[in-house]
Amino acid sequence: MKIICVGLNYRKHAAEMGRPLPPEPMIFLKPDSALLKKNKPFFLPDFSKNLQFEAEVVLRISKLGKGISAKYASRYYDALTVGIDFTARDLQHKFSQAGHPWELSKTFDGSAPLGTFIGAEKFQNHSDISFSLEVNGERRQEGNTSDLIFSFAEIIEFVSGFYTLKTGDLIFTGTPSGVGPVKKGDNLVAQLAGETVLDFYVR
Repeated sequence: MKIICVGLNYRKHAAEMGRPLPPEPMIFLKPDSALLKKNKPFFLPDFSKNLQFEAEVVLRISKLGKGISAKYASRYYDALTVGIDFTARDLQHKFSQAGHPWELSKTFDGSAPLGTFIGAEKFQNHSDISFSLEVNGERRQEGNTSDLIFSFAEIIEFVSGFYTLKTGDLIFTGTPSGVGPVKKGDNLVAQLAGETVLDFYVR
């Protein structure tokens, strides 16, 4: 299975990172060893001094597809949740400054905590789904899929032009503004449309 991630897909997040808006979806992949399920704790890695959270709506692919048209994209995922794209921001900055690929800053083991999925049919409008992240009871991120630069359908159309989507693949659709660092003992709680789907600790 593939974990497909979209970078800089909210305008305010692009602004807080000091990056221009991308002309097309910016894609990178995480390995399956990045997944962290069932609210298991996330252990801070030794290689970063600035590990940051990025909460994102995640789609679960339910059907084999290649070259999918945007108008049919909704047929290819069956559930949504919130996941965290953990990022070693210091490594990302170092690699970017050197003009090198920065995948290592985002694709390490455990870098993709994943919440409990909710059936896609339970959401009336997939272009208007709210989600949030609290750290130690404080609201740190708040987003709505209406603010996406590239919609779910546009992401699926673009990605499926390069990769065959398979049942079980995951798409992290981008994070809103408010990203920030974590430390040992932090409790991260994510909600999707008001329902808690992820609740874990940093160790």
